[in-house]
Parts: sequence; C-alpha cells; structure tokens
Amino acid sequence: MIELYTWKTSNGRKASIMLEELGLPYNVHPINIGQDDQFTPEFVKINPNSKIPAIVDTDGPGGKPYTLFESGAILMYLAEKTGKLMPQETAARYQVIQWLMFQMGGVGPIFGQVHHFERAAKEDVPYGKKRYGTECRRLYAVMDKHLEGKSFFANDEYSIADIAILPWVARYEWQQVDLNDYPNVKRWFDSLMARPAVQRGMEIPAS
Repeated sequence: MIELYTWKTSNGRKASIMLEELGLPYNVHPINIGQDDQFTPEFVKINPNSKIPAIVDTDGPGGKPYTLFESGAILMYLAEKTGKLMPQETAARYQVIQWLMFQMGGVGPIFGQVHHFERAAKEDVPYGKKRYGTECRRLYAVMDKHLEGKSFFANDEYSIADIAILPWVARYEWQQVDLNDYPNVKRWFDSLMARPAVQRGMEIPAS
C-alpha cells in the first residue's frame, strides 16, 4: 500500500496520476498547503523540506516501509517498483530521464514563477512577468517542436516524462498561454487528458 501525502497542485498531481496509471492501491492524506499543513511536525517527519507530494510505501525495498519525497524521484521509484512507464534499455531510459529533468529543472520552476507573478504577487511586477513569461513561452516552443510527429516525449511511448509535464501544461491559462499557438503540445495534451487514469489523478485529493 502507498500512503500518498498530497494536494491538488501540479507537482501533487504527478504522483496521483502515476498511481492511477499503475493501478497501485493507495491512501490519500490531504496536505492543505493553503493552511500550512506542510509545516506540521507530523508531515515534516515525512518530508523535512515541507513540500508535497511525499509517499510512504508500506512494502518498500526489503519489505520494509520506505519514505520518499520529491515528485520526480517518486515517479522514478514507482516506475522501477512496477517495471512500467520507464524503459529498462539504457538509451531509451535516459530519453525518459532527460525529459523528466527538463520538467524538474525548467518547466516546473519557470511555470511556477509565472503563476506567482500573474496570480499571487502582492504587487504588480512587470519585470517578473516579462522575464518568466518569455521563458515560459520559449519552453512551450521547445516542447512544440519536439512533439512534431510524435505522440509522447520519449521514445514515442507514454512514460513518466509525460506524466511529469502534463499537470504543468494543464494550467496553461494561469500562464497566459493559448495552446492553439502550440498545436503539437495541444494535440499531446488533449490526448493525455482523455486518459481515464489522468482524469482520476487530476482530481486527487477530492474536493
């Protein structure tokens, strides 16, 4: 059993989509980051960095409970645990990993800054909006070019790379982005959003 500590954010949705796609049994523990639940002593024991998502695998390596945080690490761990959504062959495996790192190092931080300056900043910061908005659109262009003639990001197979990127693209409106400007991204996005497991995972935790 997987104990999932999460909230309905882009990073949180990566873990819930992955669990739904794999069909693994899991319990949801909502961590309301708007109420600072991530800073409670109970959660800090699970993730000392006070971020969601985090998991506890009650049947971890050696049959012992195993705690893990960082969404990208969780995706890799669950893929290795089940042998699904990440290839074993070295070259194909690293195609997946490089696009996972693209999300972790680029899409997540940059899109997150756009969300902040467009939605949460207590004052208007035109420089921040321009800087991060420009880089956000550049990343969309990179993805759009890469996806030309492809169904998925790596090896033309659905993988944890797609699961990592999808929940960030799902908030394109927060980023002031029109997906019609990036037709290959839109095609990919629409296809993945039609997957039942994605639809279920996007709604965790339930309102």
